[in-house]
Amino acid sequence: MTHSGLTRRGLIGGTLSLALAAPLVVGAPRRAWSAGEIKVGFNGDLSASPSAQSGRAAVIGIQAALEDLNGKGGVLGRTLQLVVRDDLSQPPKSIQNMSDLIDNEKVVAVLGPTNSGNALAWKQIPNQKRIPVMGCIGSATDITKPMSANADNYMFRVGSVDRFQVVAVVAYAKKNPATKKVGLLTETTGYGQSGLKDLVEVTKTQGITPVASEKFGVNDTDMTSQLAKLKSAEVDTVLLWAQGTPIGQVMRSMDKIGYFPTVLTSWAADNLSFLNAAGPALAEKPIFLRTVSEARSPRQQQFFDRIRPKLDADSAFSFAVHAYDGTMLLALAMTQAGSTDGPAVRTALEGLKAPYEGYAKTYAPPFTRETHEGLGAADQHWTCWRGGKLAAFEDAVVASLKPEDFKG
Repeated sequence: MTHSGLTRRGLIGGTLSLALAAPLVVGAPRRAWSAGEIKVGFNGDLSASPSAQSGRAAVIGIQAALEDLNGKGGVLGRTLQLVVRDDLSQPPKSIQNMSDLIDNEKVVAVLGPTNSGNALAWKQIPNQKRIPVMGCIGSATDITKPMSANADNYMFRVGSVDRFQVVAVVAYAKKNPATKKVGLLTETTGYGQSGLKDLVEVTKTQGITPVASEKFGVNDTDMTSQLAKLKSAEVDTVLLWAQGTPIGQVMRSMDKIGYFPTVLTSWAADNLSFLNAAGPALAEKPIFLRTVSEARSPRQQQFFDRIRPKLDADSAFSFAVHAYDGTMLLALAMTQAGSTDGPAVRTALEGLKAPYEGYAKTYAPPFTRETHEGLGAADQHWTCWRGGKLAAFEDAVVASLKPEDFKG
């Protein structure tokens, strides 16, 4: 999608149009910002990969939060402005963007990125420069881990975490009386192999020994060879970790050989790219977890109705929620700290005194010094596709799951 496409969809609009549009032009002169403005940045994929719709949704969520904050006088008596960088899903570009946002644009915090690999590529930059980052899309487990033991950590997240998802899907497999033999199926990207690491560790913790483990390339369209091996090993439950499009290709490959085990997969299956790759009928096969239930509360529905005209798809709503809540938590931390200074904001985030009723949950508190994840395993919601739309998933196994089942 071109940058003009972003404007056409209404992603850039109203009082924030200059703040967003100028940085999107490579080589544009730096804007003469007023001394009273507080700048926050977004660094993520907006145009290059199937996950870009998630990045665009996050920007919409940040916009909505800033509109609400500025409508009430801003933070510390100052208005907030958003500076956007599209990293094109490329780690080198994302690293460049992060340095530019911090060193040249002088942002006080950054939200994003869209892709986990990019966050892992540059997480040392905000930690060295002491600028808080609020993750809202990328879900790799290691994103929020400190650079070294007991080090100050500037990486926070309001969003899904692979480890929490893996713990839940493995718990489902263990609790399901139909599960006899488990197999693992993962893509060979950093995302897929990070998920494989979690799957291996969590299945061991929960006392499950997978009988087979197969891999495939992210651009593969035929996984029948790998699936035939799982079928030969009599696998009845597949734990599948991949991005949206390849999950869809796995479903098509299952259809080719008439093999439909229980499929428990990553939240990437909520992406429209999965539905498009699998088709509506096959998309109904897997179950997965999301942080925002399709059984929305009245308050969530009101927010959904407010921003839906700007979203690419209903399924992108959760990313807007993550970004909105994350932005509001940053604003609360600045207010509590009485400052936009990075170390002061980090300390405030780790000890927010007042609960915050967000759109994903009520955060009370969201973070501690040891835990930088705003959403935990208990904040995940079982989800599936039905009739080409996301739907809440419920069965006897889900109903039977208890807190003590979530180990790992």
